[in-house]
Amino acid sequence: QVQLVESGGGSVQVGGSLRLSCTASGDLSGTRYLAWFRQVTGKEREGVAALASGGAIYYADFARRRFTIGQDNVDAPVVLQMNDLKPEDTAKYFCAAASSVGQYPLRDSQYNYWGQGTQVTVSS
Repeated sequence: QVQLVESGGGSVQVGGSLRLSCTASGDLSGTRYLAWFRQVTGKEREGVAALASGGAIYYADFARRRFTIGQDNVDAPVVLQMNDLKPEDTAKYFCAAASSVGQYPLRDSQYNYWGQGTQVTVSS
């Protein structure tokens, strides 16, 4: 079992930045992918960025130039730096872990461990 806890969400104005962190505990030996997803109430969850243990990084098109996924330290194996935030980035952001994602690193059905999420609100 893997337990994930997100932090770092909050309210910012357009153009601002936030840094989300995901702390992990439990048996991480089989984890090969860590990712961030987001979801607006009433809409489907969408992939934001994913980080593979071998170093490969995947971004959704909307995140490619503004967001950066990376590793921080042992306690926060994956972070998401978000810059130039826009109102459409408002969502609940989730950290997820998987041992294998096939060819779909940004598809939520490939991930079997999830955090509770952290809310990001961007106001104009």
